[in-house]
Amino acid sequence: MPPAAPEEAFASHVYQLILEDIVAGRLAPGQRLRERELSDQHNVSRIPVREALHRLEQDGFIVTAPRRGAVVRSLTLTDVEELFDLRVLLESFAARRAAERVGAGGDGGRLTELLKLSQDASAAGDDERASDLNTEFHAEIVAVSGHRLLARSLRPLQGLTRWIFGLGVSRPMELNTIEHEEIKDAILAGRAQLAESLAAAHIELGRQPVLDGLAGTLPE
Repeated sequence: MPPAAPEEAFASHVYQLILEDIVAGRLAPGQRLRERELSDQHNVSRIPVREALHRLEQDGFIVTAPRRGAVVRSLTLTDVEELFDLRVLLESFAARRAAERVGAGGDGGRLTELLKLSQDASAAGDDERASDLNTEFHAEIVAVSGHRLLARSLRPLQGLTRWIFGLGVSRPMELNTIEHEEIKDAILAGRAQLAESLAAAHIELGRQPVLDGLAGTLPE
């Protein structure tokens, strides 16, 4: 494929920077996003900023409000429920496809590497790093699946997942690690049906703790 045009590359860069500010809470729900301020902040013209904001709206991170322009979206418990619904369906399919590809000779070795790095981060007390690596583990399953449309479809959902988990209470890291090990073993063994079932159960088990953790914070 030809290299991205400069404006497109700038837009992707600004998209990622704004997304990270939203996920980290530096941009709060309801906060207005002004093109001129973002252009000055990131030292780019307003064209890539406008494109980045358009993508962020498409992916569900911001909304356009009358007389206010672009503002950071305010999440609801319904949003969380719907996100988990999609994750159960799509990520379990990704795990199945990943196991099928590994069974046919594909490489899933990075899954083992990511789990080891996550365990090391947890042992060192770096929970933020461990959480980021857990997110990367889920993304790697999609990469191993080799399904390009699925990867594109899940990319904004992965950002929403990080945002939501940053707001609420998730399950203990030890449980996530055990379940990730089981999913990884099933994928590397090429056991597609088992990988699919384990991935679905893993995501479903995380649903209620997150909803309970956000019940007093987010509206219905």
